[in-house]
Amino acid sequence: MPSAAALIPLDSVDPALVEALLDRAFEPTRRQRTAYKLREGTEALPALSFAALGADQHLVGTIQCWPAALTDPAGRRHPLILCGPVAVLPEAQGMGYGQALMAASLGALSPEAPLPQVMIGDAEYYGRFWGFTAAPTAGWTLPGPWEPHRLLVRADNPGVLPKAGMLGPWT
Repeated sequence: MPSAAALIPLDSVDPALVEALLDRAFEPTRRQRTAYKLREGTEALPALSFAALGADQHLVGTIQCWPAALTDPAGRRHPLILCGPVAVLPEAQGMGYGQALMAASLGALSPEAPLPQVMIGDAEYYGRFWGFTAAPTAGWTLPGPWEPHRLLVRADNPGVLPKAGMLGPWT
């Protein structure tokens, strides 16, 4: 990330600017993705959601995190944090904004009681930098189409994660 750039809390940015950035980064059809069903009816977690401003102080990237839950076969709900979307304007990609946003968000987690984090993303990239893996999610389902190898989780103790369940919003 360029040295003159800055990260700020996402809730200090005009929501219309965030929506316009998401449209440019993911195209307007993004709302049809399964990830949107995982966030339905919830609000982004302000303490874990950030915006990246370029050297000119214009919005170039965002990360949002959301309350989610994995409902196991017995009906018990296990809270998780849904990471994403991580969005960077096409012309600013490859400059470190996405990595800085992820590092800020994960760094803001409470070290005393960090909830497992889940995301839909590239296992090689998110695994290499932050330890996300698809291994514990093999028995999980989502409320829409998804590629199982892209459903990733990161947990201090993966043994506490249910082997099976339906991922959805925490409402």
